[in-house]
Amino acid sequence: MTFFSPTAAIRWLAMAAALALSAVVQAADVPAAPAAPQPTAVPKPSIEPRYLSNVRQVTSGYTKAGEGYFSPDGRNIIYQAIADPYPFYQIYTQSLAGGKPKLLSTGRGKTTCSFFSPDGRGIIYASSHLDPDLDRTEDAGRKQAAEDAKSGKHRRYQWDFDQNMEIFAADLDGKNLRRLTYSKGYDAECTYSPDGRQIVFCSDRGGNPNLYIMDADGSHVRQLTHATGYNGGPFFSPDGRWVVFRSDRKKEGLLQIYVIAADGSKETPLTDNTGVNWAPYWHPHKPYIIWTAADHSDPRAAPNFDLWLMKYEERDGRVVSGKLTRITDDPAADVLPVFSPDGKQLMWTSNRTADHSSQLFIADFKMPEE
Repeated sequence: MTFFSPTAAIRWLAMAAALALSAVVQAADVPAAPAAPQPTAVPKPSIEPRYLSNVRQVTSGYTKAGEGYFSPDGRNIIYQAIADPYPFYQIYTQSLAGGKPKLLSTGRGKTTCSFFSPDGRGIIYASSHLDPDLDRTEDAGRKQAAEDAKSGKHRRYQWDFDQNMEIFAADLDGKNLRRLTYSKGYDAECTYSPDGRQIVFCSDRGGNPNLYIMDADGSHVRQLTHATGYNGGPFFSPDGRWVVFRSDRKKEGLLQIYVIAADGSKETPLTDNTGVNWAPYWHPHKPYIIWTAADHSDPRAAPNFDLWLMKYEERDGRVVSGKLTRITDDPAADVLPVFSPDGKQLMWTSNRTADHSSQLFIADFKMPEE
């Protein structure tokens, strides 16, 4: 039996997480004849001010940072970041009112997918700090980082489904760390249900990455999706009845957005295009889902990741797609969008920074006119 290899799918996902998506075209050495004067093209005004205002960068000083989430009261954020000289992501939190970021993870291993508990008393995240060959893994990471720094190379990020990745819970200060998963293989991409009683996550324990749900203490694990390809990045709907996620089951590498009922029924695709669609997230109060997409339909055009908003409705017992609205059009990559608990702010990861490093941004958000 041939199992799906997640590497190809994650290369697409990596294009967004790395945010190094531009290709530099060098001019030919052969001198060209003078070209006739051309009229100056007038750039189109950006669409972003229609939906985003008071845009500000909220992380800095990191090699890169991203995948941030709001605390239930909207006052703090949790995210992953690489702080030189350590080569792997660690989990940090910081107040939006100011103050220094605080390290919550152990400081070793690869970490990802942090999330606040709905009661605001704890966190979960995935970590490989129990890797039995962690010293060797870290040495290899430092060596690669040093080589890239020396050459000036911006290596495209690749998530490799580390087989030592497990899910952990902790108090808000990162202490009282508790391991929740014990399966052989990759367990990550974890988020709580709205009532805090369950956690949905991605695992390749069955051969290829699928979605699973477990109780908040790690017990009563059950498989939610049973599809080929990669299935991951899940989030419960605000009422806890649905789970939105990404999958490349239709064509390897071309991720699409799906919704499935929390009992594993009524699975429905929300996108079906020639592109990469990922990082879907529910609006907390209105029937909208926001996500990241890049169009790959034109082989002559360089795809760029932007944020898109979809209105949905429940029809015949299923969640079905509706009107689409493009939210960002910056030349930089914009990925991993999330709404604040009151739905009035949007946070996302972008390399629209002065040094082109990926960092977290927040803006006041305005819904499109109905």
